[in-house]
Amino acid sequence: MSTVTSVYLHPGQLFASTEPTVITTILGSCVGVCLWDPVLKAGALNHFLLPYGKGEGAAALRFGNLSMENLIRKMDLMGCSRENIQAKIFGGGCVIQAFRDEGQHLGLKNIEIAKKVLKEEKIRIAGEDVGGRNGRKLIFHTEDGTVWVKLL
Repeated sequence: MSTVTSVYLHPGQLFASTEPTVITTILGSCVGVCLWDPVLKAGALNHFLLPYGKGEGAAALRFGNLSMENLIRKMDLMGCSRENIQAKIFGGGCVIQAFRDEGQHLGLKNIEIAKKVLKEEKIRIAGEDVGGRNGRKLIFHTEDGTVWVKLL
């Protein structure tokens, strides 16, 4: 019987593993993308704050364009096949009242970059729970790819 590890993901982080792991995070306008390979039972999750940016190292993971690139690279390094990888996208809510009338708020821009990169990389989106006015608590089980979401 395998031991399941628990990880809490802060904004600007990502985590990937071939070992059974429960990854938890809280999302508002941020977006988290779960990638899962059902053949290798490998999974990864990122948590980014802004759609675009530049940088290197840990600070780069705050930006969707760089976080998504790193997330996919982690799956590649674990030996996952693009044909097997399934993506689920979460977050991107407009949780601040003052920004709700702007139409193209930060959360929507974060959702757009996640979908754009997945499309470019030919990774299938198997599910999503995005947008709206609420934050979300997310719990991702890398062993079977299930995700539990609670609106906050």
